[in-house]
Amino acid sequence: MNNIKDRRDLWILVILALLALYIPLSLAPLFDLDEGAFSEATREMLKNGDYITTYLNGHLRFDKPILIYWLQLFSVKLFGLNEFALRLPSAIAGTLWAVVVYLFTKREFGEKVAFFSTLFMLSAIQINLITKAAIADSLLNLFIALEMFSIYLYYQNRKLSYLYATFLFMALGFLTKGPVAVLIPFVVSGLFFTIKGEWRLWLRAILNPKGLLIFAIVALPWYILEYQAQGMTFIKGFFFKHNLQRFEASMEQHFGAWWYYIVVLFIGLLPFSFVLLKAFKEIKEWIKSDLMLYLLLWFSFVFIFFSFSGTKLPHYVIYGYTPLFIFVGVILKQDISKLWVLIPSITFLLLLLFLPEIVVALKANIKDQIVQLLIPNIYNSFGILYHTILAISILILISTFYLKLSYKTTWIITAFVFVVSLNYALLFSYGNLVQEPIKEAGLLAKKAHYRVKIYHISKNPSFEFYYQGLVSEKLPKVGDVVFTKVTSLKDFTKYEILYKKGIFALVRLKP
Repeated sequence: MNNIKDRRDLWILVILALLALYIPLSLAPLFDLDEGAFSEATREMLKNGDYITTYLNGHLRFDKPILIYWLQLFSVKLFGLNEFALRLPSAIAGTLWAVVVYLFTKREFGEKVAFFSTLFMLSAIQINLITKAAIADSLLNLFIALEMFSIYLYYQNRKLSYLYATFLFMALGFLTKGPVAVLIPFVVSGLFFTIKGEWRLWLRAILNPKGLLIFAIVALPWYILEYQAQGMTFIKGFFFKHNLQRFEASMEQHFGAWWYYIVVLFIGLLPFSFVLLKAFKEIKEWIKSDLMLYLLLWFSFVFIFFSFSGTKLPHYVIYGYTPLFIFVGVILKQDISKLWVLIPSITFLLLLLFLPEIVVALKANIKDQIVQLLIPNIYNSFGILYHTILAISILILISTFYLKLSYKTTWIITAFVFVVSLNYALLFSYGNLVQEPIKEAGLLAKKAHYRVKIYHISKNPSFEFYYQGLVSEKLPKVGDVVFTKVTSLKDFTKYEILYKKGIFALVRLKP
C-alpha cells in the first residue's frame, strides 16, 4: 500500500514539474535584460565559433563564466535557435535540483517530508521563474545544493567519496557563476564544523590534496584559457567588476534596504512562504539536531551576506532556499491550519486578478512615461484568458475551505493552482505585453535584411537575438533604420514607421 502511495506522489511531482518547467518553455519571448543577454551571447558564440570568450553585441561580456553558455549552445545545436532550446538547460537543472532535494530529504526525514519539500519547491514563485529562465541561476543552485548536501554527508559518514564530490560540485559551480559557489560551502561548513568541535576535520577537508586537484582539473582550464585570450581585461571585468564591486556597491541601480530580502522571501516563496513563520518557531528545538543546525546556518549566511551586499537582486537569496524547502516540508507533514497557506495564496491571486484594473486606476499617479504608454494596451495582453485562469484558480482555493479534503490534498491543489496561474496567466500575459513587440520588431528587421541602429536602448538585448545580427550604437543619421522607444521618436525630425507596438518602434529616418 505504501509503495502505491509513493508512486502516486512521485507522479504528482512529475506532472507538476512538467507544468512548471517544460510546457511553458516556449510560451513567452525571452525576457530582458538577463535572458536576452545570455541568449544573444550564446548566439554570438555559435556564429563566431569562439567557445572560450563570450560577447554581447560584439562587445566582451565577462558577467558569468562559461558553463551555462556551453550547455545552451549544445541545446541550440540539438533543437535550433529558439526559446525552448535556450531555456531547456535551466529546466533540466531545476529538475535535477528537485530530485536532489527529494532524495536527500527522503534519506534524512522520510518519504512524506520529501514529498512536501519538493512540492513546495516546484510551486514557489521564484523557483518557477529561475528554473526555466535562460540564465545561470538554476544551474548554480543545483550545484550549491549538491555541494552542501555532500559536505554534510561527509561530516556524517567521514567517507572521502562525499568530500571529493563536494570539490567536483564546487568546481562546476565555479564554472557556472564564479566565487559564490565556493564562498557559501566554505563559510557555512567552517561555522558548522567549528560549532561541532570538528574544526581540525574541516581543515583537513578543505586542504585535501585529491579534492583540490579535482577542483583544479575541472574548474581552472577555462579560466586559464580566458586569461590567455583576454589578459587583465578578464580579471578586471569578471573578478573585480562583476564579483567584488557587486558586493561593495550597487550596480545597474540594483539596490535595496536591509529588509529587502524579507519581502522577496515572503513573496517569492508563495504559496507556502507564510508557513515559514510557523517553521521558525521551532528553531530552539531544531538546532539540537545536527542537520537542522547545518541547514539553518546555510540559509542564515546567504540571507545575511546578501542583505549587506551593495547590489541586491531577488535571485541572490535563492542560494539559501534549499533549507527552507526542507523546513516547510517538515511543518507541512503536520496537520496545520489551512489558513497558513490559503489566506496568503488567495490574497495574492486576487491582487493578480485585478492587477490590470489597479494599474489603470492608478494611471494618473504613475509618473513613469514608459508605463504610461503600456497602460492603453494592458487589456490586450491581460485579457479574458488571464482573468478566467485567475478567477477559476481563486474559486478552486476558496472551495477547499468547504470541501472535506485532507491537508495533503489541499497542499497539492494549491501547488497546481499556483503553477498554472503563474505560468499560463501572469508570465504569458506579461511577456506578450512587454517582450512580444521586441521579438516582432527583431524578426521583421531580420526578414527585411535591415541594417539596424539602436537609439536610447541599452537593456533590450533580446532584439539582437531575434534580429540575429549585431546592431550599431552610433548616432543615427538620415536613411538609417533605427530601433528605439516611442518616447525617443521626438528626437527625430522626420521618419517612416516600419513597426510600432507598445513602447517600441522600428523606423527609417527621412530627410
